This record gives sequence, structure tokens and C-alpha cells, in this order.
Amino acid sequence: MRINVIGTSGSGKSTFAKALAQKLAVPYVEMDALYWKPNWGESSDAELFAKLEQALARPAWVLDGNYKRTQPIKWRNVETIIWVDYSFARTLFQAVKRAVQRLRSGKEIWAGTGNRETFRKSFLSRDSIILWTLKTFYKNRQQYQKLMESPLKDGVTFVRLRSHRQAGEYIARCTLQHEETKKA
Repeated sequence: MRINVIGTSGSGKSTFAKALAQKLAVPYVEMDALYWKPNWGESSDAELFAKLEQALARPAWVLDGNYKRTQPIKWRNVETIIWVDYSFARTLFQAVKRAVQRLRSGKEIWAGTGNRETFRKSFLSRDSIILWTLKTFYKNRQQYQKLMESPLKDGVTFVRLRSHRQAGEYIARCTLQHEETKKA
């Protein structure tokens, strides 16, 4: 099982992808963890592509992340693309809530990077995740809508989840199918 979960920043794709990977007992791969270096350093495309190739060399995984330039790699063997597409209000709320939670906890975001959210980075910076969500929500929605309507390579399933309820139901269905497959 090879799944890529996509969606605008703050949509809940990481939370969903982690839960799905855990239920399916397959590795969870987070694109941001592959991309970000210590002190908010950014990986070059060559570095990111190499890390992604290595992470996806396994027979099964749930990949969390967009990074359009990585599509040829991440979709080479993908079986399912899941678009977490909650409302703008819900997505913005979740982005703000996540920023506040990270500020309060002071917890490192990606192990070994030392990267932590700060008030300035979250709310006052041009690189603010909240500003990024505001700027990209509708553009991403149009892009993913076109993708959903375009012909994908044979065998690829495209799933659009519009609510937490749908996401929970999807995980429950996948878990049930996975258990039945293991018994067969």
C-alpha cells in the first residue's frame, strides 16, 4: 500500500496521514521532515529527491506532503492519492491552533533539526504558516480539483475527504480492508 496524502497547510493532512499509517501498520513519511534542515535551512532539490527516493524504496508507506516538484518521484509507484480538503475556515482555524500549540509547547518540530515555532515566525513573518495557508488555500484547491479530474495513471485511486467524519470513516474502511487482506 503506497499512499500520498495532500492538502493545504493546516488542512490536517499530517494528523490524518499519521493515523492512517498507524492503523495500516506501514511507515509514515513526512515530506517536511525530509525537507527542513537545522535552523530552518532548506534542502536543495537534489537533497530532497535523494531523501524521498530512499524513504519510498519500501514496499508500503503513507507519505504526507505536497511539494509539487516531487510528483515524478512520489507518484511513480503511488496507489492512492488522498486530498484532505476541509473548508477554508476549518483549515485556517487548524493552522492557527497548531501554531499556538507549537508555541506553547516549545517542542522541536522535526527530530534533530532544533526547529521550533516562534511567535515572530508564526504570526509576524513573511514565512508564517498562517500567511502561507491564506495565500495558498484557494490556489491549491483549484490545482487539486484539476488533478482530481485529470486522468491519472492506471491503478491510481484519487480520494477527496471534505470533513473529519469522512476522514475517520476512510481510516475505518481501510483498516477493515487491511485486516481482511491479512486474513486471506
